[in-house]
Amino acid sequence: MAEQVLRTLMRTTDIIVTALFSPAAVAAIGLADLYARLPLRIGLGLGGGAIALSSQDTGRDATANRDEAITQAILVGVVAGIPFVLFGLLFAEPAIAILGAPENVARMGGTYLLIIFLTAPARHVALVAARSLQGTGDTKTPMYINVVSNLLNIGGTVALGLGLGPFPNLEIVGVGIATAVGNLFTATALLLAIRTNWTQASFVRPQNQTITKQLLVVSAPRIGEGIAATIAEFPFNAILLAFGTEVNAAYQIGRRVYQQVTGPLSRGYSVASSVVVGQALGSGDPERARFEGWATVALGLVTVGGIGGVLFLVAEPLVRLFTSDPPTLEYAADFARVYGLAAPFLVSFVVLAGSLQGGSDTKTPFFARTSGMFLFMVGFSWLVGVRMDYGVMGVYAGILLHYVWAMGIVGAGFYWGGWASRAAAMMEERGSAGET
Repeated sequence: MAEQVLRTLMRTTDIIVTALFSPAAVAAIGLADLYARLPLRIGLGLGGGAIALSSQDTGRDATANRDEAITQAILVGVVAGIPFVLFGLLFAEPAIAILGAPENVARMGGTYLLIIFLTAPARHVALVAARSLQGTGDTKTPMYINVVSNLLNIGGTVALGLGLGPFPNLEIVGVGIATAVGNLFTATALLLAIRTNWTQASFVRPQNQTITKQLLVVSAPRIGEGIAATIAEFPFNAILLAFGTEVNAAYQIGRRVYQQVTGPLSRGYSVASSVVVGQALGSGDPERARFEGWATVALGLVTVGGIGGVLFLVAEPLVRLFTSDPPTLEYAADFARVYGLAAPFLVSFVVLAGSLQGGSDTKTPFFARTSGMFLFMVGFSWLVGVRMDYGVMGVYAGILLHYVWAMGIVGAGFYWGGWASRAAAMMEERGSAGET
């Protein structure tokens, strides 16, 4: 959670700094972020596979399997990042323009996207390595490294974006450069930590094809979930742009406010549930794994749910930190209130999804999130907001219904699903039991 506070604050700083330029700049970075989430989703997906295998094998003291899973996941991450480098060099600005963005928004967003995509392989390495170490129970090393990286990122965004002191005033280019440098620093530091004696994990020569297969099998639905959710964001943002640039900018701000005040806790609980459920399964105790999952949900409801209620009440003062434009301010406060109402459902979803991931079930969260995004955030928002002419109110309802639906699906999967027996079978297949 401490790690995620600064990571989220870094992204919040990006929005605050770009908001000082114009609403168009906020929209540009928000639209570019749609594409920038693709390497994020792949990195998180591979990290999901790594955390599942590393947590289970840590529970069974299968250190050789654990180290090979970590090594293979990082290598796959590097290779998977190369196509994004090529895409950024060739198609960055047209990719923003095709969303219907005005020329100035497409130009700014394309420049930012190019800079981000150049470090996509490093971003993958950073995400996979951090989650691999978390699966072993070491959450401090990724925290130390990411705290330093994010502080450098925040300082670089302010200095290069605004041209403070001796630094040039690069505006949105400076924001992108700061993020790229942060990605490179994090990846390098984590690789060094694994390569040296700083962590229990280490690199090995990949040999076990069963681990490769299981890593891809567990990661694929997680990657698919993230990519599908990102794809759904494209028509969703097109719907927002149909209501005006101010509405799109307001959505970016309202969501950013919510993510800053609740995201670190939600993501921390999700990772923690994956680790404790996976390690409990590795030690042969499925009942404890179930208890750990539900207990983490309860903790999330008390904390994140409570913060969501406060956000609903104080939304307007918070969004004023990002913009003073009256139309943008009004819509941003409403988006923040919607996310405040959705907080109990959202945290329950991410925690239960993390618990299922620890049990090697990534298909249920994939179905829950993908169906919810397309049925409600896109379909319902378009039908009610555009076709039935209810305007932005239809979008508010679509966001809320998406999280209610997703929570219901993963809740049913965790309660009735056969994830515990599936994890046991996979551990037996890769020879975790008895390996030291």
